[in-house]
Amino acid sequence: MTPVLLADITVFVLSVLVGFEVISKVPATLHTPLMSGANAIHGVVVIGVMIVAASLDTTIGYLLLFVAAAFAAANVVGGYVVTDRMLEMFRR
Repeated sequence: MTPVLLADITVFVLSVLVGFEVISKVPATLHTPLMSGANAIHGVVVIGVMIVAASLDTTIGYLLLFVAAAFAAANVVGGYVVTDRMLEMFRR
């Protein structure tokens, strides 16, 4: 394994662990507003997918790009659905 790949895997694993710890500590009353705020973060991921798409030239790269784009798009759409449902609670 190359040192760059090892560093990338290390950062990924650490971010997954930190993310899990942070999200697991969120009380249920704050979960919906937190998910609604995650829309902006996933929007940035979609932009990152488009930037990376310009420089790919391998089949595995295209496959990983498709998976990243699908997850990011699902999170953006899901975040807007959650936000809409949350805002519906405040309408009469």
